[in-house]
Amino acid sequence: MARKSSTKESARPVLAADRIRKTARELFYREGIRAVGVDEIVAKAGVTKPSLYRSFTSKDELAAAYLRDYDGEFWARFNHSAEKHPNDPKAQILDYIRGLGERAQRPDYRGCGLSNAAVEYPTADHPARLVAENHKQRLRARLTEMAKGMGAKRPPVLADGLLLLIEGVFVTGQLFGDRGPAMHAAEIAEMMIEASR
Repeated sequence: MARKSSTKESARPVLAADRIRKTARELFYREGIRAVGVDEIVAKAGVTKPSLYRSFTSKDELAAAYLRDYDGEFWARFNHSAEKHPNDPKAQILDYIRGLGERAQRPDYRGCGLSNAAVEYPTADHPARLVAENHKQRLRARLTEMAKGMGAKRPPVLADGLLLLIEGVFVTGQLFGDRGPAMHAAEIAEMMIEASR
């Protein structure tokens, strides 16, 4: 019987940089970026400080890398909703917000890592803040395009309303958890969309 050859992916060892990134993502999301020290990251990742600094020039750069990864995860979810409902921006946004409302009711939900970072880093030139701001600007632009496609009389107003609703879910999910306001998010979005037409 011939042995199955292993794939490149399964044979590839987990690099120190990957372990650092994964550990930082878990800690930063759960506890906040400022609350987590480099010593805690390297201890939990099972690497040395020099390994961390070979991969990331500073904790700030590691925080920015975490947020770039988070940004990619966000757009994967958002675009998945769009792909499920081609040419129907209303169904796309309602699908995304419905999923967000469900996630926001889970006990381990800590909101949006990008929004949290914007609060943690008010200085406009901080690397983490820049990633967060860029993401929110792109989201606002995307919502404006979707609002146009939904036939809103004033697309920027609907887009801003949807953005405020989404950001509200990020926060209230952390405060209320199960059966909180997030469970009504899709219904509220639909009311906003219908009122905008």
